[in-house]
Amino acid sequence: SKGVGIACGHYGVEVDPAVAGDEFKRWIGGHYENEYSCNPIWEPKFNAFPKHPISSGVKPFEVKDEWYFNMRFVGNIAGDKAAEVEGMKFVPILVASPSDDVRDGPYVYPQGPYDHIKDNKGRAEAMLWAVERKDGGRGFGFTGGHFHDNWGNDNYRKVVLNTLLWVAKAEVPEGGIESTVTKADLDANLDPKGRRKKK
Repeated sequence: SKGVGIACGHYGVEVDPAVAGDEFKRWIGGHYENEYSCNPIWEPKFNAFPKHPISSGVKPFEVKDEWYFNMRFVGNIAGDKAAEVEGMKFVPILVASPSDDVRDGPYVYPQGPYDHIKDNKGRAEAMLWAVERKDGGRGFGFTGGHFHDNWGNDNYRKVVLNTLLWVAKAEVPEGGIESTVTKADLDANLDPKGRRKKK
């Protein structure tokens, strides 16, 4: 169908591959796969962006988050470069190279490190990507979204807002979506987080 596929917020890209892996690859171009992908907390530097409406007005930034990578992409592509696979245009938007420490660290359950993650040292990884299917439908995946306060970063917020407009086939302004968020805005309506009660 010509619908929209969205997986925004990193846990939204994780599926059981036997249940919905093929569908996620078809809808949004890829997904997190347990014991194949990994989920470290790290601070990638996003320094360069492709020429794409989603990148409009986005400036280099870095944000500490639980950025998933080594995703299971359509056609088994690495996801670090634009590609056309199975009639789908795949464009990585947020791409950065994890340090060796990030690749080697214990970051998943069951605990790593995983040899296949370490074997790709030096490879850039896509953490936000966009796809356009041959029927005209669009989709995207975003692996950030763990820490709520990151929405206070103007470029982090802008790239996701731009993505939402693009996937809905609305025009993204030349300078991207302008928005402001205060600390008070971010703290409003949060559930209180107290100490966990002993059982």
